[in-house]
Amino acid sequence: MTCPTICQTIAYQCQLWFRVLLREYGEGGLQFRAMSLVYTTLLALAPMLAVGFSVLKAFGVHNQMQPILFELLEPLGDNAQEIGENLTAFVESIQVGVLGFVGFLLLFYTATSLLYQVEDCFNHVWRVTSKRSLYRRFSDYLTVILIGPVLVFSAMGIATTMNDAELVKRLVAMEPFGSLYYGFGLILPYLLAMAAFGFVIAFVPNTRVGWLPALLGGGISALAWKACGFLFSVFVANSAQYSAIYSGFAVILLSMIWLYLSWLILLLGGVIAFHIQFPRYLRYASRHPVLSIVQQECLALRLMYAIGRDHGRNCGFSTLPALADEVDIPWEWVDDVLARLAGAGLLLIFDSDPKTYVLADDTDTILLRDIIGAIRHAGQESTTALAPCDGLVRAFCSASENAWLTALGETSLRDMMQQGEASRHELATLPYGSSSRTGF
Repeated sequence: MTCPTICQTIAYQCQLWFRVLLREYGEGGLQFRAMSLVYTTLLALAPMLAVGFSVLKAFGVHNQMQPILFELLEPLGDNAQEIGENLTAFVESIQVGVLGFVGFLLLFYTATSLLYQVEDCFNHVWRVTSKRSLYRRFSDYLTVILIGPVLVFSAMGIATTMNDAELVKRLVAMEPFGSLYYGFGLILPYLLAMAAFGFVIAFVPNTRVGWLPALLGGGISALAWKACGFLFSVFVANSAQYSAIYSGFAVILLSMIWLYLSWLILLLGGVIAFHIQFPRYLRYASRHPVLSIVQQECLALRLMYAIGRDHGRNCGFSTLPALADEVDIPWEWVDDVLARLAGAGLLLIFDSDPKTYVLADDTDTILLRDIIGAIRHAGQESTTALAPCDGLVRAFCSASENAWLTALGETSLRDMMQQGEASRHELATLPYGSSSRTGF
């Protein structure tokens, strides 16, 4: 590739990704979801810190919580230390032991409400309609709240202990180890933010997320978060007029703005990870594109063909992700069409993880007209209250209906599959240099 071609490709990819992020921000409603997370964070921050502080105190590493708060609030400038100290003092003053069983349950519920809201937002980003079961929600949230802080702060304690070790000090005094140690110290905050963001992106959605997309999304969002934090700190340092106008409320407003930007960047990192794992979604200008009735009919035939082929080859049940990959379109469309086919009695759905599908009957008894009819007449019972058509319109509609019924006749799914296999065999026997392959 020439240099102009590479530049054009890079420019096109940047434009494509910018359009996707803008689409998710506006049409996907990420700005409103980030706002809701700010509200939930303000409600759940103190209870979550209280639960985490109690766990950390039991392991003797609670003194390391304040430096983490200071680092997270660093973009707020001089206000960061004040907010961090107030939060720490408030959390330390909470006596979990005197709350009682009901009080502790309310405290735990408030703390987990933030995780529930975060899961809902990431499920929206990943287009997941099913939520975790109550058992999984309890076990996963309990793991994050109780075990997560212990692992994080224990790792930080080990790192601090290693820094004080005599061997490490001797190595740092030698070159090039000293320069490498200094460089690693510079990128360590970014690596920690990348790991934290990548973990959230991979763990929170109720679906399988690849670690590579999660790390890439986490790395990009962590870099954006660090850059945004620097710019926000510059803004805070040069916004003395806001303190003059809002007085003590300026700290609260700036904190809410920083929370909003942080949640928005994290959600956009999830968007990036989603489109890396499912690049087919990059092609669509709208988040909710609509299939025409003709496209739905063609999709229904393709899906029934694929499921029938897997059934005939004893390949087991067809799964929703595999079918979406085969037809190379968003799985929401595939799921909607498959639901209509199942509603017509042509498919059986097993609500497993992932969803699996099997033919409800043999391929020679499933007619193509039944497949097309399942798409055309889906939801027809909900329109019975509409005003009836006049005689002329009804005649044209009946003629159109009879035309496609006559064209399909008694052709079965097996007939279509046999024709498909014959055509594939005929194409496979053609020489590669033959002009007959033009257009394939």
